[in-house]
Amino acid sequence: MKKQQEIIWAVIGAGNVCEKKSMPAMNLIPHSRVKTIMRRNEEACRDFASRHNIPNWTIDSNNIFNDSEINAVYISTPPDTHAFYTLKAARAGKAVYVEKPMARDHYECLSMLTACEKSSVPLFVAYYRRALPHFLRIKELLDQGKLGSVKSVQINFNRSPGIDDVKNPEKIWRLQPGISGGGYFHDLASHQLDLMDFLLGPIIKAEGKAKNLAGLYEPADTVSAEFAFQNGVKGSGVWNFVSLEQDVKDEIIIAGDRGELHFSTFAHARIEGVLTGTGLISEEMLLPQHIQEPLIRKIVSELRGEGKCPSTGESAARTSRVMDIICFHKN
Repeated sequence: MKKQQEIIWAVIGAGNVCEKKSMPAMNLIPHSRVKTIMRRNEEACRDFASRHNIPNWTIDSNNIFNDSEINAVYISTPPDTHAFYTLKAARAGKAVYVEKPMARDHYECLSMLTACEKSSVPLFVAYYRRALPHFLRIKELLDQGKLGSVKSVQINFNRSPGIDDVKNPEKIWRLQPGISGGGYFHDLASHQLDLMDFLLGPIIKAEGKAKNLAGLYEPADTVSAEFAFQNGVKGSGVWNFVSLEQDVKDEIIIAGDRGELHFSTFAHARIEGVLTGTGLISEEMLLPQHIQEPLIRKIVSELRGEGKCPSTGESAARTSRVMDIICFHKN
């Protein structure tokens, strides 16, 4: 795909994620603007366009793919349509930015990669933590060897069930495997596993157990895993999505032979730990108003031929493969 002077976006699936996390940033970043949004609900689509001053709206995605001025498509639908729209965008020669998880499984990810490669269009995925300041700071500390030789990583995540998890799980698309590919593990742990890929490199081996212990909904509510990185670091994780409220936890610990770091994936932008020779470390950074803005800036930069985005279809597909192995033992 040739370099673009201006990135002209279309957004497919203008729902809750778009309201603040992503879409507004596309109109704030220089050389970037949203031309068209698409949503299947006509009233909701028109309302979204009006509130965000988007010049065009449509309920037919073909109006996007047939528009030669649009050169980038943001797919913000549930995972069951990620591959479908990505393949259409690739055939139309438009760059793709797709929400996470990249697709329902690794097989769909591979079909997306193949289509984009065949059409010579870039494919980016919304693992936006790869561009947030405090995670970049953690990577800096690791790359500088502040922890010495990294030995292990531990992910501890407990989430208590919401009201709809108990009373109306059928209304939550994340709990419908045919739509999401799994359950809350696929929706939330995907961020954590992708972040580990960013900080420590690819995971080359994994095994796990996924069980439904509470019986509130169909997919697994409790997952445990062990994994190994290409560089030899060992990792493990436990995810409980039916935890008691007092046991809620969001913690990742990276340990080396000269110290360790503790941080959250979702709760805050604080880094804590201890480093040999430095002592205690405690740093906190402000999160951007639109959480995906730093990553979208990198996408715009790459499409203009000025930089590189760290979250690609290739890296995101690795995360989907690891989740498939952990939950379904598919390699």
